[in-house]
Amino acid sequence: MKSISIADDFSEAPGARYYEDGPFSGQEFREKILNPAFENNDKIKILLDGTEGYATSFLEESFGGLSRIFGKEDVLKKISFISLEDPTLIDEIIQYIEEAK
Repeated sequence: MKSISIADDFSEAPGARYYEDGPFSGQEFREKILNPAFENNDKIKILLDGTEGYATSFLEESFGGLSRIFGKEDVLKKISFISLEDPTLIDEIIQYIEEAK
C-alpha cells in the first residue's frame, strides 16, 4: 500500500484548482503525485491532516479529476482517506469522486 501525506509529500498550503491559479494546485498534485501513484499501486492511503486547509477547487480537481481519468469505481476501490483533524473532508472528497463528469 502506498501512503501519501499531502502535507509532507506535497504542501502544507495546498492551492486552488489549476497551475495558473498559483502554486501547489490540485492539478499539480493530481498530475505529479496522484496519477503516478494510482497507476503503480494496488491501494493508496491519503493522509489529509497537517495542512492549513483545502480549497474545494483543490479537492475537486485532485480527486474528481482522478475519477474523470480512471473512473469512480476504480478510484473508490483503490483509495482510502484518513483525517483525524477534519473527518468531514472525507465525505466531501467522496462526493467529488462520485459526481465527477
